[in-house]
Amino acid sequence: PSTKLENFLNFFVDMTCEGCSGAVTRVLTKLDVKFDIDLPNKKVFIESDKDTDVLLETLKKTGKTVTYIGPK
Repeated sequence: PSTKLENFLNFFVDMTCEGCSGAVTRVLTKLDVKFDIDLPNKKVFIESDKDTDVLLETLKKTGKTVTYIGPK
């Protein structure tokens, strides 16, 4: 990830365009977490002390297929 995230969680999000990554940005900004989006590889890295389930549910609000891959 471009931003220096220390303890980040890795999620697969089926994003196909800038609009998709924009939707992810919107839902994560509301959560107030640090994150980085890797659109070409359809990955989202999130640094947060929030529960993984909370992050998963938040990402699913975008309507995309979301899978938790694991810690970095």
